[in-house]
Amino acid sequence: MRLSRALLAAAALAAGPVCADLPPPPEIATAFDVHPVVAGRRFMAVTANPLATAAAVDILRAGGSAVDAAIAAQMVLGLVEPQSSGIGGGGLMLHFDARRSRLDAWDGRETAPLAASASQLQDAAGRPLAFRDAARDPRAVGTPGLVAMLALAHRSAGRLPWARLFEPAIRLADEGFPVSPRLYALLVWEGRFADPAAQAYFFDAAGRPWSVGHRLRNPALADSLRRIATGGAEALRRGPLAEAVRDAVRGDLPADVADARGLLGHRDLLAYAALRREALCRPYRTFRVCGFPPPGSGATTVLATLGIWRRLGGGEALPGSVAFAHRFAEAGRLAYADRADCVGDPAFGPVPVAAMLDARYLARRAAALGERAGALRRPSGLRCGEAGEEHERPSTSHLSIVDAAGNGVALTASVEDAFGNRRMAGGFLLNNQLTDFSAASANRIEPGKRPRSSMAPTLVFDRRGRLYAVLGSPGGSQIPNFVSQALIGLLDGRLPLAEVLAQPRLGSRNGPTEVERGRVGPAQIDGLRARGHQVREVDMTSGLALVLRDGRGWIGGADPRREGRAGGE
Repeated sequence: MRLSRALLAAAALAAGPVCADLPPPPEIATAFDVHPVVAGRRFMAVTANPLATAAAVDILRAGGSAVDAAIAAQMVLGLVEPQSSGIGGGGLMLHFDARRSRLDAWDGRETAPLAASASQLQDAAGRPLAFRDAARDPRAVGTPGLVAMLALAHRSAGRLPWARLFEPAIRLADEGFPVSPRLYALLVWEGRFADPAAQAYFFDAAGRPWSVGHRLRNPALADSLRRIATGGAEALRRGPLAEAVRDAVRGDLPADVADARGLLGHRDLLAYAALRREALCRPYRTFRVCGFPPPGSGATTVLATLGIWRRLGGGEALPGSVAFAHRFAEAGRLAYADRADCVGDPAFGPVPVAAMLDARYLARRAAALGERAGALRRPSGLRCGEAGEEHERPSTSHLSIVDAAGNGVALTASVEDAFGNRRMAGGFLLNNQLTDFSAASANRIEPGKRPRSSMAPTLVFDRRGRLYAVLGSPGGSQIPNFVSQALIGLLDGRLPLAEVLAQPRLGSRNGPTEVERGRVGPAQIDGLRARGHQVREVDMTSGLALVLRDGRGWIGGADPRREGRAGGE
């Protein structure tokens, strides 16, 4: 496999310490390698790693459902892509039951500890911790929700026994898997872990990260997966695994200090509950686009972007043109403004979703845009609070699956920053999702609250109500732009699947207009600047996983910026 410039630069640091002054990078892409688009008449799976895709295909061949395949694939991703997701984190999942025409939104987002407070991630002087420090602080760990969510979905739509779904990951954890270029590059950049368990697992005795291709075994995770396979989600609520999580978070602090800080404890693990929510859907041209409701902000942002784009006549602008980039960035600027101010956990305050996506409101927002870039935007007429700081990181996994019965799953899972909180328990990394809260907004931290998420698992239905597309992406707060751009390419431009996956990324998050470094040409950049855009060239490590109806079957493809693959038959 070819190595990207980012990976080579990271690898060059392996002989010496990483400079503490260097800003943390976006999650590193291993290369820009165009992966084959795969066709299948019966089923299709696209995940973030070939080993996870193989596990999903194995389950689908055995007669498993899309939910079964998603569980098996996600367990493998937690092993082979531990920097991005795993059982120590959370996730959001959409599931379509084709026979019943039923759409479920399963919420496995982490929650703040029950003793959390506004000062949870502040220093002794009351100042917010720098992100790098906060991400590694034990106070940043939220109650994991991924396994509880998957168990709930399996009870509703699983076909194979729960324990069967863990076999691929357990086998790989016992026998070992080859370290991928992307995992190696991120380990090089990380440099070392303060947690002895993580350091011993990811680095050799001399402190060097295991090289690409090294067979890495994780017997501790194999044991944890066996416990969950036998005991279900309850294995993470009480018993040895719960003790391991509690000790990993609190073990390096005196009990009285830990309690005062409101760190994760037994009562948080016992109190956690995954939820079923109503999916959020809106029409777009002849299609219906569905995503995850609050505390997810991906769907509100994607649907608002599409609504504004449509009213701007954006479909008339050709991808790659200055007009396309300008209109897409301005639509996103408005949608992200509403997201930042208005979206939080609906259990802690109303989220004005209907008003945010009202056709007349979006028309007014679009009418305010011109041929030049606007300044920073705020919601107009919505009853929302203050915008908070944006810290959501791009360390996430996504998978898209359609089974032989036409059922679909879009699952996005995360531990937040690369390697999460950098603490291991039972062979898996814990999350740092509490850094996703904002200091002053609808997304402020409160006990038991779910932080806002940009994850955007998405299902698209055609005019006959048939499942047409399954997609999503990692990428932190850039996810809504990645998914919106893909949907516009599919539904407006009717671009080929491979072109949708490879098109240069761009957009605005209500700040500078960001364009993908090295892939957006100088003419387009100059054209944007001429229209008043403050342009920033940045790495955009999207990881789209896309399944699309094609005739009587399905085609699937993975983003060339990451290590994903499609598999089907």
